[in-house]
Amino acid sequence: MEILHNHSLKKLNTFGISAHALYFVEAKNEKHLLEILNHKKYKWLDKLILGSGSNILFTKDYEGLVIKNNITGINIVDENDTYVFVKAGGGVIWNDLVDYCVENNYYGIENLSYIPGTVGAAPVQNIGAYGMELKDVFHSAEGLFLIDGEAQTFLADDCEFGYRNSIFKTMLKNSFFITHVTLRLHKKPQINLSYETLKLEVDKLKLSSPSAKEIRDMVTKIRKSKLPEPGELGNAGSFFKNPEVIFDVFEKLQETHPNIVHFKGKGKRIKLSAAWLIEQCGWKGTRFGNTGTYEKQPLVIVNYKTATGKEIFNFSRLIQESVLEKFNIRLMPEVNII
Repeated sequence: MEILHNHSLKKLNTFGISAHALYFVEAKNEKHLLEILNHKKYKWLDKLILGSGSNILFTKDYEGLVIKNNITGINIVDENDTYVFVKAGGGVIWNDLVDYCVENNYYGIENLSYIPGTVGAAPVQNIGAYGMELKDVFHSAEGLFLIDGEAQTFLADDCEFGYRNSIFKTMLKNSFFITHVTLRLHKKPQINLSYETLKLEVDKLKLSSPSAKEIRDMVTKIRKSKLPEPGELGNAGSFFKNPEVIFDVFEKLQETHPNIVHFKGKGKRIKLSAAWLIEQCGWKGTRFGNTGTYEKQPLVIVNYKTATGKEIFNFSRLIQESVLEKFNIRLMPEVNII
């Protein structure tokens, strides 16, 4: 077990922020993780679980132990005539799992193609895109509590899934290490075209019964057209969540902003487009020093090579204040800020 001291995290976060961990280690399996958790020197240190660093903003060095999830492997653990249960290590790159499932004609996560991050981080965020969320196919998550190494399995109903939220992001934040995730996928075609942009793309190509592979390719193409590659321009994807408001608030907003972009939210709530709100405040393509919003997508904050985490955080606060002043809507970060 090699635990590194004062380890650079610059290449381990997609913002490309220069930050250091007091201690850093890679966990490759449960046995290795238990050795780390039971080590006398590190047992009582604050701990941060790191996947691919695609949803995190470091505003300072981390004065504790960063544990990178490097548990790999993809296996079929059960199946019947209708479903197949696919189990993947928490350190597997999410898009590699999507590719595996699509190539084997397992349906259910093709709409979640090209989302950055690892399998272990997917239930934390309850990742979602193009009309579906992870919870729609989630079966279970296995892992260990960092405090004592106790193993536990969480079924879907245990996870308190919400919009970009879960028990792993709230009550169990940085206290439960997800080693494996099992998904329940369809063996027969189950295509989700509830998202208008995706449906228009299917209609344009005149596909009456698109395959999972065709949906994956379309989603990948759309995402690439909207988002910068982190290797070229540091970013963490969408920086803010789409806010939800009660219908009365939405009606008042619509009176003064009849073109406000919105979607159906949870229950009777209305979900507003954070990108639209930000753009109406004049932030699209704006650059402040070493940071700014992406020219094609104002919801994405980027690092022009040399920005610090504090610069990006302060820039995000300016956007929040602007949207609050104009619309009385408080945007909440989707990115985990350290």
